[in-house]
Amino acid sequence: MTTAPSPRSLPAVWLRDNCPCAECRDPGNGQKLFQIVDLPPSPAVREVRETADGRGLEVTWAPDGHLSVYAHEWLAAHAPGEGERTAGDGRTEADKTLWRAADLEGRLPEAEWEAYGTRPEVRAEVLDSVLRLGFALLRNVPCEDGQVLDVARTFGFVRETNYGKLFEVRVEPDPNNLAFTGARITPHTDNPYRDPVPTLQLLHCLTNAAVGGDSGLVDGFQAAALLRDEDPRAFEVLAGTPVPFRFTDARTVLSAERPLIDVDPLGRIREVRFNNRSIGTLRLPADRIEAFYEAYRTFAGILLRPELQLDFRLSPGDCLIFDNVRLLHARTAFAENGARHLQGAYADLDGLASTLSVLRRDQQRAREAFLDELEALFEGEGAQEYLGEEVTMAQHMLQSGARAQAAGAPGHLVAAALLHDIGHFHGPLHGRDLMEGHDNRHSHTGADRLTPWFGPEVTEPVRLHVAAKRYLCAAEAEYRAALSEASVHTLEVQGGPMSEDEAARFEAGPHAQDAVAVRRWDDQAKDPAAHAPDFAHFRPLLRGLLRARTA
Repeated sequence: MTTAPSPRSLPAVWLRDNCPCAECRDPGNGQKLFQIVDLPPSPAVREVRETADGRGLEVTWAPDGHLSVYAHEWLAAHAPGEGERTAGDGRTEADKTLWRAADLEGRLPEAEWEAYGTRPEVRAEVLDSVLRLGFALLRNVPCEDGQVLDVARTFGFVRETNYGKLFEVRVEPDPNNLAFTGARITPHTDNPYRDPVPTLQLLHCLTNAAVGGDSGLVDGFQAAALLRDEDPRAFEVLAGTPVPFRFTDARTVLSAERPLIDVDPLGRIREVRFNNRSIGTLRLPADRIEAFYEAYRTFAGILLRPELQLDFRLSPGDCLIFDNVRLLHARTAFAENGARHLQGAYADLDGLASTLSVLRRDQQRAREAFLDELEALFEGEGAQEYLGEEVTMAQHMLQSGARAQAAGAPGHLVAAALLHDIGHFHGPLHGRDLMEGHDNRHSHTGADRLTPWFGPEVTEPVRLHVAAKRYLCAAEAEYRAALSEASVHTLEVQGGPMSEDEAARFEAGPHAQDAVAVRRWDDQAKDPAAHAPDFAHFRPLLRGLLRARTA
């Protein structure tokens, strides 16, 4: 965890401008209630004190005596660093995973429509893929007229253009765009003649029975980065030359002048606009025109490199969502007498990013609520007796987690050791059934309860820790003799030592070794004199292992 800096080491005007108090910010929406000119021209830190709860610092300001309170966590996360630093808005190459076709071979970022609609964690993964990789593919979206608009509304707002709220990508008798023919379309971005350009595009396949018509994607940021590495001068020319883009038809005249490669003030790639069909006539000095066309040709050549283009075929029900200011999309020619019909729509990245941020915020709240639930179990039911042992259930589980930690076990095994008996918690201590001769299958119950929140590296050792006891009784002659009286009793209820065939099958399982490790810590965690940390000690470790989930 990053240490919070001292307020005296920070720029005073910056710190004062970020005062979170109710006088400076609206408590409901967090917006500032003052102008920069309302602050003293030279604020200074007069006094610094720790808050009563130890979670932050109170700062008294000179010359006006204003009091500000800053959380340690906020100071550590936001303090200025060495040199020029900015978190960015997630739109530049700094926040992207650049790729070539081979990088995504056999692992397209995709999800089923039903899962996307019903599981917030799946929706978050899809939206994250659009931001990070530039695209995602939804499968089995209903092939219904206008369904693409419903997809767009799951994360943002439809951008209506001269093509309407949605547009039909099919052969038209009198097309105003080559997209509405069967012609081959080379890699390009859409609508570069708009400012602002639609930053997201959706294409929903309703029918694709034509010969040809396969789709392709190129990571324009990857191509631009290659240009910068291979020909820095060409990159500089394209980033510094405004290009006129034009579109006209009987009802529309659109134009915008933007560079083919747009960079932010720190020089990071932020947008790519590339559409040979829409470039107008440059009006620049002759030497600049020649330099531009040389760079333009070089960049176009990179974009057409086969190793950069990811090729695939959209099937009915597929809906592609992609970043229109990063990815270039392409299409092979197709026979116009074949049935090929896509419906498209435009949206914007800011809406998608907002939806993803809300999902993540909800996920974080849900994770904390789940950890609160676990902590309450340890402090509540966990205080009850544990199957006739001399420790309580909570003491047993905390000791088990502590022994795993002391042994240097990886985090997932510490979590499994700590939570291995969570299946016993069901109102009245469910483990009593074991002592009465009934197998409550608490290992499976516990694993199932944890599965929505943890990966199999945690849940499967929990699921197998009872089987591991049965295995060890069969594999190690001295193991059974070391078991406690209560554990020997429950062994018989749980099936007794494994047969030779059962032991062989257990050994072959992918989580057998981890389950045995958890079992040994389980057996050692019954010492009434042993000290173990409380649940709060393990909470940060568990938080780091929790899956993204909101329901």
